[in-house]
Amino acid sequence: MKKLRVFYTILFTFISIFINAQNILNAKITDSHTGEPLLGVVLHIKNTNISGISNAEGIITISNIPNGNYIVSYKIIGYMPIMDSVIFPQKDIEIFLIKLISIEEEINEIVVSSTRSGRTIKDEPSRVEFIAGEELEEKANMKPGDIRMLLAESTGIQTQQTSATSANSSIRIQGLDGRFTQILIDGFPLYSGFSGNLGLLQTPPLDLKQAEVIKGSVSTLYGGGAIAGMVNLISKTPEDGDEIKLLINGTSAMGFDINGFYSKKFKKIGTTIYAARNSNKAYDPSNIGLTAIPEFERYTLNPRIYFYPNKNFKINIGVSAVSEKRKGGNIYLINGGIGLPEYYFEMNETKRISSTFEIDYIINKNEVFNFKGSHSYYNRNLSEMFYQFKGKQKNIFSEMSYSKRGNKTDWLAGINFINEEFKHLNPTLPFLYNLSYIQNTIGVFAQNNFRINKKITIESGLRNDYVLEYGNAILPRVSVLYKINPLFTSRIGSGFGYKIPNIFNEATERILYRNLKPVNIDKSKLETSYGINGDINYRNYFENSKISVNANILLFYTKINTPFILKYVEDGFYYLKNIDGYIDTRGIETNITVSLGDFKLFLGHTYTYVKLKEDSNFQTVFLTPKHRMNNVLMYELEGKWKIGLEAYYFSKQKLSDGKTGKSYWICGFMAEKLWEKFSVYINFENFLDVRQTRFDTIYTGSINNPTFRDIYAPLDGFVINGGVKYFPFGDKCCKK
Repeated sequence: MKKLRVFYTILFTFISIFINAQNILNAKITDSHTGEPLLGVVLHIKNTNISGISNAEGIITISNIPNGNYIVSYKIIGYMPIMDSVIFPQKDIEIFLIKLISIEEEINEIVVSSTRSGRTIKDEPSRVEFIAGEELEEKANMKPGDIRMLLAESTGIQTQQTSATSANSSIRIQGLDGRFTQILIDGFPLYSGFSGNLGLLQTPPLDLKQAEVIKGSVSTLYGGGAIAGMVNLISKTPEDGDEIKLLINGTSAMGFDINGFYSKKFKKIGTTIYAARNSNKAYDPSNIGLTAIPEFERYTLNPRIYFYPNKNFKINIGVSAVSEKRKGGNIYLINGGIGLPEYYFEMNETKRISSTFEIDYIINKNEVFNFKGSHSYYNRNLSEMFYQFKGKQKNIFSEMSYSKRGNKTDWLAGINFINEEFKHLNPTLPFLYNLSYIQNTIGVFAQNNFRINKKITIESGLRNDYVLEYGNAILPRVSVLYKINPLFTSRIGSGFGYKIPNIFNEATERILYRNLKPVNIDKSKLETSYGINGDINYRNYFENSKISVNANILLFYTKINTPFILKYVEDGFYYLKNIDGYIDTRGIETNITVSLGDFKLFLGHTYTYVKLKEDSNFQTVFLTPKHRMNNVLMYELEGKWKIGLEAYYFSKQKLSDGKTGKSYWICGFMAEKLWEKFSVYINFENFLDVRQTRFDTIYTGSINNPTFRDIYAPLDGFVINGGVKYFPFGDKCCKK
């Protein structure tokens, strides 16, 4: 009996302890931004079978929790999961207030400039690709003298080299010729026509705040030429405090860059100043006797002044000046050897000066009047053995616009005028024709954004351009944003575009405008286009927000009617004409970004198929790889290290001589060590030393009278560059 009493005493003691160890967890879960309670949030206590789901008031109550230390997770689709540490027993019964951050809110509040809507990128119906901050800085480390690297490593974009010895290049979007892409600086069309093929090489990235790319027709806002898309380079503006950045860079290919940027904002005035000297000695890694990188020396100066007379006015005035001498060809001649008349060379001497002026008058918090204008002057002297082509180009642009924002509807309307004048400076022998021309365009446009509800926004626009030499062009455009749920968004857009015929394109640049007949206005007409693209985007977080995934798939199609094509006739002359046919490009772009702690992995693939129909014949457009892959792995320990490994694949390309170029990979490695006021970096570009001259030829004939083939792979091979960046007031652009 006594033993039985002892047994029951021990049993009741354990039961009492067990009952007293049963704890209660009360939690209320809300949206961090709106404060609204969240229904359906799953609470789970790790390493147990205990879980619960929040009700309509966002409340979860769980009882019978044993004593101990626990990790509690809170998860729901569309929000970043979080974990919390809880210890039981607790002195008081406490209600845990949990605020979850929606994935949509976590997206950076990036304001898009190119669509001129003032909206953030997540609310913009037009699909805008954005390059800024750290990514912009990394590309500047690789090519501090120009923006080729900045653009060429994006999916759907390639830079096409048009000169084997001088490295002149143009940009192609989704396989279309460079003349179908507009390059803007702060919304000003400063690079077109004669200046287009050197524009990429003469635009450094150090004074850029961001670069925005819109693929497909955006002619509603920017007029002719934006058939394939648009690249808008956004300059840095003064911010509170000083900003100074100095970059000194050297390369194993005998290049040297020194770039400096200064920014200062006072109460009613601000300024930015960018200055640079970029140079390279003649470089021939293949020892074939021709330059892979030409000898050049370039000076750039870009001062801007910003005025803020009162809270309603913003005024900025800018000037940009560039002077460059570039000489490629026979390496012996360029390095100071005794020149013979038959030694091949190609020389470009260019001078560019442009000015911009912009006023924003803020009528009230919802209405803004904008006026802006620019004047650009470009002089280029292109010479070769026994041949010279000189010209100067003048561009004038002016625009007035009015925008109004409402609760659900935004409006933008405006009128602009564009004048482009090219003057051929030496139309004498061996020239039989004067290639000068003048083009004038007056355009009116309107754009509307209508937010139907929280999920759907429609952007529609209409433009009418009257080209004095060619007549009217009516350009409608529409884009739709559909926020399917917090994880998925989709955009679809369609629009019309046009291009005014002139003598400047990739094909005429390759022949250096030799033996070219002028455009016959009476027998020419506008190239017109229609395009459509649609994408779907997925974004989510896993493992307590340690892992993030962002995936995007874009389908695109563009058709250009009566394209303006270079033709050769038996009398030895070339001419340009509208053919009876079309060019169309179609394909898929896939982008995946995975972040895990300090690591980021970027994976991209582009499939592009471009064909030309002339009369009843079809052919694949030259120099367009069907497949291209972008792979980048980055490690960044904030404020201390940046390390990157890159690999880019280009599939076979059809060449203009009927042959097929080989496929190849380009790989690179970059590392940067950062301190508070300076950093040191090194970049191993193309360390597999892929060069077209290693597996194919770049010319036929003799070295003194070469006929150049298409350039579809790098010529400079493996190049190491490294340098120092100094920022005494901190690296503002890369702070998170």
